[in-house]
Amino acid sequence: MTRDLTIRPMLATDGPTVLALYQAGLDGGNASFETAAPSWEAFDAGRLAGHRHIAAGVDGAVLGWVAVTPVSSRPVYAGVVEHSLYVDPAAQGRGVGRALLAALIRSTEAAGIWTIQSGVFPENEASLALHRSCGFRTVGIRERVARHAARENRWRDVVFLERRSPVVA
Repeated sequence: MTRDLTIRPMLATDGPTVLALYQAGLDGGNASFETAAPSWEAFDAGRLAGHRHIAAGVDGAVLGWVAVTPVSSRPVYAGVVEHSLYVDPAAQGRGVGRALLAALIRSTEAAGIWTIQSGVFPENEASLALHRSCGFRTVGIRERVARHAARENRWRDVVFLERRSPVVA
């Protein structure tokens, strides 16, 4: 499937599709503590412009996206970002996530970013396997870190992952 993909920068015109994929992931219950995708304005304002990628099929349809947010405004953490990755449920298991993570790794390393981090629910085994196959390691498990309104307001654990760049010193 990956040879049938185009990875390109995310554009404002992708906003409705990006947010629909985001909402589909949230509706699945194992992507985030959030229950509703933000407005495009909020999404756009919170993510670094140089590290937003779209995976599109041969027909141009958006199959997934990845984007990063800074983890802190403090200069010492300028090389650390947190990423989000969402794939259309109909395109999962076809290499879309791997292609998006590879593009993200290339763009962040080119910009001097040394750490990409993420939090994944332990039940999201496919996401954990994808991240590990792309060089992420488990740093720890944040036990009962927050209540999840979409899951009967129950406490949930989060696996904290990071990928340290081998090329950015």
